Amino acid sequence: MGNLFDTLRASSYKSKNKRVSEQMGTKPYRTITARPNAESLVKPGELVDLVEVTPLTLADRRIYNQLLENAWDAIDKPVTHVIAKSDLRGTHNSNDRVGESIERLMGSIVKVKVKRDGEDAIERVQLLGGNIETTRRDGLFEYEIPTRLRRIIKDSTVFARLQREVMFALSSKYALTLYEMIQKRGNLRWKSNEKFSVEDLRGILGVPKGKLTSWSNLKLRAIDPAVLEVCALSDYVVEVAPIKTGRRVTHVELKWWRKDATSEAEAERELSFSKVGRKERTQERTERAFAARPRPVWLETRGEALRPDTYETARLRYPGFDIYHVEGEWRDWAKGKEAPRDPDRAFLAFFKTFAEANPI
Repeated sequence: MGNLFDTLRASSYKSKNKRVSEQMGTKPYRTITARPNAESLVKPGELVDLVEVTPLTLADRRIYNQLLENAWDAIDKPVTHVIAKSDLRGTHNSNDRVGESIERLMGSIVKVKVKRDGEDAIERVQLLGGNIETTRRDGLFEYEIPTRLRRIIKDSTVFARLQREVMFALSSKYALTLYEMIQKRGNLRWKSNEKFSVEDLRGILGVPKGKLTSWSNLKLRAIDPAVLEVCALSDYVVEVAPIKTGRRVTHVELKWWRKDATSEAEAERELSFSKVGRKERTQERTERAFAARPRPVWLETRGEALRPDTYETARLRYPGFDIYHVEGEWRDWAKGKEAPRDPDRAFLAFFKTFAEANPI
């Protein structure tokens, strides 16, 4: 059985080099060209800001992220993917919870914001297709990605890169969802905030209907604990600020700032500690990081924003370089010059010259 599993997994990797080479060329960038690695996995942006018609649990969301990662190299193809149940079980000794999560994922319908013929649309899809679970405790789980969902993933151009340690350290589905939202938006260099209606935010967070109906309860039970955890464990300082219409809170403003080196190091250390006492340890540090948050320099810099996929292209082509430092060098060099027709191509061309002149 183990040899069969290895063979099936190996066959799913055959398209990797092809996709990377296409990404290096002139073809349009797609989320499926981004690669998972030992520290992180990739999640299409459309599956971050989706609305759950059927609410999922924290375990369901983690397992689904693992299923996406396992299928990634052939996720846009009509094939069966295979993963060991032990990989999904985590620290639990029983497969029962895995089976329950799989059934919820199969029965879950979500609403995804998509573009169809240039217009905004809502597409309702199932998250997981047919599957087979062998009854052996150390057996395999075979599954399919539904056709419509494959199309959404294939067309995706925005994604979140999730750190594995953070994903498994977060203790609520609200914290995990907020983390995914920030990871999707964190590299938007000319944007550090976004406005949502309260109802839209409830939908994205997966708050069950009839639960946490008032703003005070939603803030106290879901938003505040999620913000505290994401601030403590991720690379960002996060704020969810209420916006009133009259006397009611009708919207929120999601804000995020990249941490300084000291705060990032504290987050890394926290990930290595036990969860016991984490709230008390992180409350003060989070407040300090929030108070010291820098004003995003790109809000004060003239110039057209780069696309998120441009940063991923730079990471793939020039591993080891600080892409934001190189971006700063490029913008300093470009001051006083005529604005490029295609800033993204101009930046990558500058990056090539910079990398050749400054080999690592």
